[in-house]
Amino acid sequence: MGNLLQDHIAVVTGGGSGIGEGIAIGYAEQGASVAILDVNEEAGSHVAKIISMKGGNAISLGLDVTDKESCDGAAGKVREQLGAVSILVNNAGINRRTPITGDKATVAKDWDDILEVNIKGVFNVTHAFLPQLMQSKGRVINIGSIQSFVHVAWPNSAAYTTSKHGVLGLTRAFAAELGRYGIRVNAIGPGLIETPLNKSARDANPGMVKQVLDHTPLGRPGAPVDIAGPAIFLASDLSAYVTGGIIMADGGFRTI
Repeated sequence: MGNLLQDHIAVVTGGGSGIGEGIAIGYAEQGASVAILDVNEEAGSHVAKIISMKGGNAISLGLDVTDKESCDGAAGKVREQLGAVSILVNNAGINRRTPITGDKATVAKDWDDILEVNIKGVFNVTHAFLPQLMQSKGRVINIGSIQSFVHVAWPNSAAYTTSKHGVLGLTRAFAAELGRYGIRVNAIGPGLIETPLNKSARDANPGMVKQVLDHTPLGRPGAPVDIAGPAIFLASDLSAYVTGGIIMADGGFRTI
């Protein structure tokens, strides 16, 4: 246990599994009280119990980040139960690998759903917690991707790539606007991280996994704990003069 985030109150969307779970547990281990917001209430509750069993303080709430009113309601509940939030992690995201040449209705629906969650969800949650973040001079961490810069060799992911470019754009725009209130806004760009979100894609495309890893100097996929470290840094005072940036946690993918 550390104290880099002692007395902070953190919110992690999509905190019920994968990268979000790793960040939530890492924050609690550094002394933060954590609110886990996830559309899968059972998964979020499970992670909150893990944190409690480790001696930390956590609550969980069900949340669909595409529902603006629900985001506003969740902000009120977190404030009531824990206090004013000082750290917000916009991690909730989805991906569907649908070829643009596929069934027209399916392509259109998947495009809308991905942008609703991955872009509008970031806006909805940030906007809902903004009064608290202004009060606490807080910090926001958005989860981007290597696909915030490049279209990786995964097939059929135009919507996801577009959404992650958008996350980086939102990060920079929010940082420029909110700095005057003492709010820092940064992003993390994970590479290939083994999570439940991408398990089916990894299992179905071993050749693509090999292609990505062959392009990764460290030669291995990442794990959620590999993202927790950068997330702790960006949430702590160690990064007090860092805003509008993105930390790449991609095993060196973008270096070659």
